[in-house]
Amino acid sequence: MNRTRMNDRFTRTRNGSTDSGRGGSRFGSSARSRSDGPSRSGGYGRRPAAVQGEFALPKTITPALPAVEGFADLDMPGALLGALSSQGVTVPFPIQAATLPNSLAGRDVLGRGRTGSGKTLAFGLALLARTAGQRAEARQPLGLILVPTRELAQQVTDALAPYARSVRLRLATVVGGMPIGRQASALRAGAEIVVATPGRLKDLIDRGDCRLNQVSITVLDEADQMADMGFMPQVTALLDQVRPEGQRMLFSATLDRNVDLLVRRYLSDPVVHSVDPSAGAVTTMEHHVLHIHGADKHTATTQIAARDGRVIMFLDTKHAVDGLTEHLLNSGVRAAALHGGKSQPQRTRTLAQFKTGHVNVLVATNVAARGIHVDNLDLVVNVDPPTDHKDYLHRGGRTARAGESGSVVTLVTPNQRRGMTRLMAAAGIVPQTTQVRVGEEALHRITGAQAPSGIPVVITTPVVERPKKRGATSRGRRRPVSAARRAPVRQSTAGAAA
Repeated sequence: MNRTRMNDRFTRTRNGSTDSGRGGSRFGSSARSRSDGPSRSGGYGRRPAAVQGEFALPKTITPALPAVEGFADLDMPGALLGALSSQGVTVPFPIQAATLPNSLAGRDVLGRGRTGSGKTLAFGLALLARTAGQRAEARQPLGLILVPTRELAQQVTDALAPYARSVRLRLATVVGGMPIGRQASALRAGAEIVVATPGRLKDLIDRGDCRLNQVSITVLDEADQMADMGFMPQVTALLDQVRPEGQRMLFSATLDRNVDLLVRRYLSDPVVHSVDPSAGAVTTMEHHVLHIHGADKHTATTQIAARDGRVIMFLDTKHAVDGLTEHLLNSGVRAAALHGGKSQPQRTRTLAQFKTGHVNVLVATNVAARGIHVDNLDLVVNVDPPTDHKDYLHRGGRTARAGESGSVVTLVTPNQRRGMTRLMAAAGIVPQTTQVRVGEEALHRITGAQAPSGIPVVITTPVVERPKKRGATSRGRRRPVSAARRAPVRQSTAGAAA
C-alpha cells in the first residue's frame, strides 16, 4: 500500500541537555542521579498541558480512523488473522484497536501505552500486513524495528515470529553481544524485517552488510530509553537513511522531552494515541513503600527473596547485584544475576531459567527493566529505590502485565524518604506506605517474606551435548564400527534421556 503525504516532515532540530550527579550509597552501591524536571520547549504553538516530565502531545491534523472492536474488522491478510486465532489472541488491546486502523492505512503513529499494554502487536501487525507479499533483496530490508536493549529485541522477535511465518516474511535480529558474522549472513540471505539495537545495526551498515534505502516502514520501540542510554545520535543517523516518504511509528511507555525531537523531526501528521497516562495508571498493580531501618534492610531483602513464588529485585550497580546474588545462594535461595556485565548467552540463559522456574529470584540492574515478559510474576522489589520516576514505572512494568495483578515494593531507609516522595509524585502514584521491621507480620503480609533455609544452593547449567561431525576425528579412511561397539552407545543415550 502506498500513501500520499499530507505535509512535509519537520526538519528542525533542537538541542537538549541533561544533568547528572552522584547519589548516596544504597545497599553497597552508588547510583547516578538524573534531573527529570521540565525543560523549555518551542514549536507546535499552543498545545495541551503535558503530564509532569513529558512533552505535550502534538495535535493530529488529519482526523484519525475510529477504533475497531475486533481483529476481523481490520484490513489484514487472512493468514495473519488465522495466526492470531491460532495463538489465542482474539480481542485487541485498546492500543491495538485504536492504532491499527490508522497504521494499516499508512499513517504515522505516536503511541503511548504502559508496559504490557500490547504495543508489540500494535506496531508489529501493521508492519507485517503492509510488508506481506514483498521480497527483500540481499542486505536491503523493507521494515525496521529499533529497540534499546538485546532483551527487548529478542522479545519482539519472539512475539512476531509466528505472525511473520504466516505471511512468509523473514525476520533478522541484530544486537550486540552476539556473533556479528551470523547476523551479517542473515542479512545477506535476505530479511524483510530487521529488529535491531542501534549500535549493532550501525556496525553492520559500516561494514557494508546492510543498507536502509529500501526501508519504507520504521518502528521505534521504547524511544525514551534509547535517548536515556545515549543512542539519540545513532537513532537519528539511522532514520536519516530510510526512505524519507516512508511510514514511521513511535511507541513507548513514557514520552519525555528527548523523544520530542524525534516526533518533531520524523513524524508527519501522526495519529496520537495514549492508552493511559504513563504515570502508573494500572489498576491491577499495588504500590508499596516500606519504611525500614538500614540495619534491617539486608535481612528483610533476604526474607523477601525466600518467599514462595518468583520475584525480581532491582539494585543500582552490577557489583551490588553480584553481591546480593551470592548472599542469597549461600542462604538457600535460588537466585541469579542479570546485568550489563554478563555476556548475551549468559543473560539469555538466566532469563530462561527464571521463566521456567529453575531460578526463583532474578537480581538485576535496570537492564531488566524493559523488554522482559514473564507470566505470573506478581512481585517486583526495588531494593535500591530508583532515582527517576520513569525507571520506577518500567521496573514495575515487569508485573501486572496484560491484566494480571501484581505488587511493586520499594524499600526506603530514613534518608531516602524525601526523594521517594518526590519520585512518586512525579510518577502520579499514591503508594501504600508502611513502617516495617524484620520478623513483624506486616512484612510477611505484603511481600510473603519468610526465613530462608540456610542451606547453600548451586544453580547448575544444563549441559547440551552437540552431535559429533562424521569424519571429524580423521581426514583419512574411517575405521568400520561394529554393531557390538555401537549398541552400548545407543543404550547409554536412551538411559540418559530417560
